[in-house]
Amino acid sequence: MILGIETSCDETAAAVARADGAVLAEIVRSQVETHARYGGVVPELAGRRHIETIDQVVREALTRAGIGPHELSAVAVTGGPGLIGALLVGVAYGKALAYALRIPLFPVNHLEGHLCAASLGAGAVAPPFVALIASGGHTNLYHVKTWDEPELLGRTLDDAAGEAFDKAAKMLGLGYPGGPVIDRLAGEGDPERAPFPRPYPTCEDLNFSFSGIKTALLYYLRDREAEGRSWHVPDVAAGFQQAIVDVLVEKSLFAAKRCGVRDVVVTGGVAANSQLRARFEARGRDEGITIHIPPVGYCTDNGAMIAVAGARLLREGRVASLDFEPRADWVIGG
Repeated sequence: MILGIETSCDETAAAVARADGAVLAEIVRSQVETHARYGGVVPELAGRRHIETIDQVVREALTRAGIGPHELSAVAVTGGPGLIGALLVGVAYGKALAYALRIPLFPVNHLEGHLCAASLGAGAVAPPFVALIASGGHTNLYHVKTWDEPELLGRTLDDAAGEAFDKAAKMLGLGYPGGPVIDRLAGEGDPERAPFPRPYPTCEDLNFSFSGIKTALLYYLRDREAEGRSWHVPDVAAGFQQAIVDVLVEKSLFAAKRCGVRDVVVTGGVAANSQLRARFEARGRDEGITIHIPPVGYCTDNGAMIAVAGARLLREGRVASLDFEPRADWVIGG
């Protein structure tokens, strides 16, 4: 039995998984209400909320799994990347628990956890594959040759995709977090009535850039206000969302062709977007590429992905250490 702990940002999460990767229980405590009034995550507040809730979350996960602490074989904890104050809470708790129980502690890279989340869906996925991790803090594209050998193909050069959605929602007065509300409103709008340029569309370069589309939205709203013209928020949401989705999908599929693989994993909080999921599935069928997207609940940060990643490390006989320190900028793939 492996306990997974996730505290990289604004979710306090814990899960219990068997060594074969089967998830027995999971708990996620969101901090959305805490940070919504500020329009984004406040790092110090995030750390404080983790301190207040982590013990309760872990105990509840163990209870739901029907086991006691002494039945655990290992503890897996997110060691980075993320907010350093938030990471410190999870790592310190994981170290204390592992030390008290005399069991190994496995630090897990948060991004590798997202990669493992693909195994929490209907079917397992194994390397080689291309993976898109799109969230509020990351938009990275990898060629995963083996689990130990992810090659970074491209990344955002400025804002992450999820960050662009949050900033767009703020400009439109829709609150925080922006992704879910823009997704909902876009379903009621017509993207052709509010078209936006595709951000950094060239597929020959697999990096991403979303600051330009954020600026395009700012000018769109400013110009209409100056001209005394109104705008239909669902149309704007639909146009903005479609532009981002188009670039994420096309670059990912182009990367799969370039790398000669037939499987694409899409994960991270932005992978919960309904249009992104539908567009990937449709384009994957057209191109003969199998798309692997976790259930919506496993796209956002969760303890299950950390527990499953820890289970893989345990099966592989990796060396664990209590000397590990959290790393806010822990990268994978070079």
